[in-house]
Amino acid sequence: MTKTAAQASAMGQVPAQPTQSHLPGAAVGFQARRRRPGMYALAVALIAAGGGGGFLAYQATGERTPVLAVAHEVNAGDVIKDSDLVEASVSLDPALKPFRAAQRDQVVGKRAAVALVPGALLSRGQVTTRTLVKPGEQLVGIGLKASQMPATRLSPGDRVLVVSAPSDGTQTDTGTSGTESTPKTVSARVVRVGEKQQTTNEQVVDVAVPAEDGPRLAAQAATGDVALVVDAPGDDS
Repeated sequence: MTKTAAQASAMGQVPAQPTQSHLPGAAVGFQARRRRPGMYALAVALIAAGGGGGFLAYQATGERTPVLAVAHEVNAGDVIKDSDLVEASVSLDPALKPFRAAQRDQVVGKRAAVALVPGALLSRGQVTTRTLVKPGEQLVGIGLKASQMPATRLSPGDRVLVVSAPSDGTQTDTGTSGTESTPKTVSARVVRVGEKQQTTNEQVVDVAVPAEDGPRLAAQAATGDVALVVDAPGDDS
């Protein structure tokens, strides 16, 4: 018993017990260290749970499939070359039906059913084995300036009328009485629309026409005395 405790006992006082706040620093540190292993275990469990969740998410979304994409622009009706294709690795949606990279041989040599845009995945509906010129038709290329065709953008499959339009403004046909009649027209279907030439401001449009009209239309188109009129949509069968 210390001297202070002995004096307190002699005076009838009970010595005060030391509280936790009066514990030595070493004792406090010891209690803190006793709680840390539990915290470490909790942290390890959280990290493991997070890592497992990330792995499952990667498994669900990280599976990628090599498919074919378009490397260069291909116009509708053109033959698809090997250089027009590039491989891409994507996560496929079940609704998509692109060509797999291993199916390149099934695409090269076929024709584009629609215009193919660089960067787009190549799907089965965009490739065809049929030529856009049907039996009994001929393909005629017509060079047209802006004043000879509508401003509305033409697309493959559009039905048009090719109208004979002499540069001197006279009519191409006259009736038996010598009076003026309506100009000759040829029903056609647009197969391909070329790029506008910067030097001549001319644009070549390939049209499919009945075989009996092909030679005459080609001769007329060579003079530049034709114009294009967009026809009403109709049966393309």
